[in-house]
Amino acid sequence: MEPAPASPPDYAKRHRLSTRLWHWLNALLLYVLFTSGLGIFNAHPRLYWGQFGANFDTPWLVLDRFPGWITLPALYNLAMSRHWHLTAAPIFAFALLAYMLWSLGNRHVARDLAFNRAELAPRQIWRDIIDHARLRFPTGTAALRYNVLQKGSYVAVIFILLPLIILTGLTMSPGMNAAWPWLVDLFGGRQSARTIHFLTAFALAAFFVVHIAMVLLAGPFNEVRSMVTGWYRVPKERA
Repeated sequence: MEPAPASPPDYAKRHRLSTRLWHWLNALLLYVLFTSGLGIFNAHPRLYWGQFGANFDTPWLVLDRFPGWITLPALYNLAMSRHWHLTAAPIFAFALLAYMLWSLGNRHVARDLAFNRAELAPRQIWRDIIDHARLRFPTGTAALRYNVLQKGSYVAVIFILLPLIILTGLTMSPGMNAAWPWLVDLFGGRQSARTIHFLTAFALAAFFVVHIAMVLLAGPFNEVRSMVTGWYRVPKERA
């Protein structure tokens, strides 16, 4: 007679200290960068492709100024918005670099974020999409692992969107022309870099909205506690 499979523990360690520290630091920095960035954008709320973009050039997108409740500071002040933005930006960049190196060193990437062949099967991906659409969150030991949609979104944010927003931000700095002139060519001009920077910022904002919605639907107390203490109450297996 085979022994019965071991039931999952009531509580399990879910997030390492490095992940938790970077998560909360990143949340604060992204808030400062996003709101101050909108304050900077309000100085010229138009987007262009290419190298040049000014009042007499033709933009591909024209927006109204963003309201004060979503900008830093609340009143239009370009100098203060730039001050907040340029103070938070280097901290954000070096924190991301440190987290990426640390995650590679402690095998967080290989152990928790790397895909396996079974996960990438179209049938499995479709099943995860359906489960998310029906708000059927994983239970038991499956709740302690990232599913393929979570892995894909986290890898895209950490290794694509965040580096992209940093590099396009550097491209917009005139001082980088002397240090890394190839950045302007890489993104097709300073105005193209500004457009990509803007679109990437809103892609990150969309990820944040979906992330918060999933936390609220999955059980905010348990989810937030796991990101503060590292300990997660494992949901019981469905009957």
